[in-house]
Amino acid sequence: MSHHLTADDLILDRRDFLRRCGMGFGGLALGGLFGAAGNASAGTIPPVWNPGPHFAPKAKRVVHLFMNGGPSQVDTFDPKPALQRQHGKPIPLEGLKTERPTGTALRSPFTFERYGKSGLEISELFPHTAQHADDLCVIRSMTADVPNHEPSLMLMNCGDGRLARPSMGAWVTYGLGSENENLPAHIAMCPGGMPIKRSDNWRSSFLPGRFQGTYLDTSIDTVDRMIENLRNPAARDSRQAAQLDFLRKLNQRHLASRDHDPQLEARIRSFELACRMQVDATDAFDVSREPAATREMYGPGGFARQCLMARRLLERGVRFIQLWHGNSQPWDSHDDIADHRRLAGECDQAIGAFLTDLKRRGMLDETLVIWGGEFGRTPVVELPRAGSNQGIMKGRDHNHYGFTTWMAGGGVKGGHVHGATDDFGFKAVEKPVHVHDLHATILHLLGLDHKELTYHYSGRDFRLTDVHGKVIREILA
Repeated sequence: MSHHLTADDLILDRRDFLRRCGMGFGGLALGGLFGAAGNASAGTIPPVWNPGPHFAPKAKRVVHLFMNGGPSQVDTFDPKPALQRQHGKPIPLEGLKTERPTGTALRSPFTFERYGKSGLEISELFPHTAQHADDLCVIRSMTADVPNHEPSLMLMNCGDGRLARPSMGAWVTYGLGSENENLPAHIAMCPGGMPIKRSDNWRSSFLPGRFQGTYLDTSIDTVDRMIENLRNPAARDSRQAAQLDFLRKLNQRHLASRDHDPQLEARIRSFELACRMQVDATDAFDVSREPAATREMYGPGGFARQCLMARRLLERGVRFIQLWHGNSQPWDSHDDIADHRRLAGECDQAIGAFLTDLKRRGMLDETLVIWGGEFGRTPVVELPRAGSNQGIMKGRDHNHYGFTTWMAGGGVKGGHVHGATDDFGFKAVEKPVHVHDLHATILHLLGLDHKELTYHYSGRDFRLTDVHGKVIREILA
């Protein structure tokens, strides 16, 4: 009986080669050792993943403007006249605890004004953002768990300050999928390298790897250098297409022989996405294609370029974008709170332009924009520490008891203030909002029930809000 060779007969991986060379029983034994682990893995995610929301959403996409290091609420969006009057004197508050030694009240060196029809009070640090006062929903009663960067970054980004959990962007893309298969659905732009906890801030953890955030160092201003290996100079388009088609067949065969292992599948999908990005990414990240007037509106600097790239990515269906600011020089103003002027100056014009651009393109209503850091800062001055170069005594320590986050667009009330801290801005005393509540509300605005968006792992169902969180219905438009 004759046998005709097929393509599969001509493709041998290492295991097949050894098996066909008389080592079949050894291969079977090795397969038995690893089979249990492979079969226990979670099911695969189909190539086109668009599960859809649980109910009608207000927002379709998210942009998280992350101010790394913890901006001061009493110097930005939470004015405290009592703090001005108490300057240089002890603050009469019970239970005032700080991470480091602190002293008397420290007034804000910045003035506040009322903006818009709502009369929202905003610091002089943000004159461009303030032009959108009637679009901002300011939560002045945020709380976190501890006054340390690492666990607070993890709590804000992943819903847990201690354990390795999927990031908010990973949960959102897992719940809603992508509107563009040629670009990542989840992108983290962080200039000059990674922040504290590195890629844990946008990780997929036990969710399938395709939901991990794609990291971009946006301090690099050319697309080909920012995204490595975006082009293949050694192969023409037709030749590369043939190579990729052959590689796809090899990968699919390899994946099928490994029971569609999720980690292997995620790696293959990342390769395929990298190929598809060759056209779309070059266009999306090249802000030089924008009119000069638009680039001037956003202003100079890296954060302006990030915001402009974000708008171009949103137009192309990217679901979740995180823009980091203050990576190399964070908002962690222990020495002198006056440094907030420089930090705000680096991003305020771009934030205002970004909101303006979204509005005039009719995109703000379906885009949820979030601004904030991992916690706030104390209303009292931080005292010099032994061995430090501190001495001017004009800085603020970490504060997780009460801080500010604002949101715009995407179904939230504009020109609205939710909650309050005490008279001096230390602790949330009215309508406190924990980070879990913020996450539950973000998912709700996207049409996702935070209690139903779960993933079975290690014997139980996990979710972004763990066993906590409630939707802040007072801020919903």
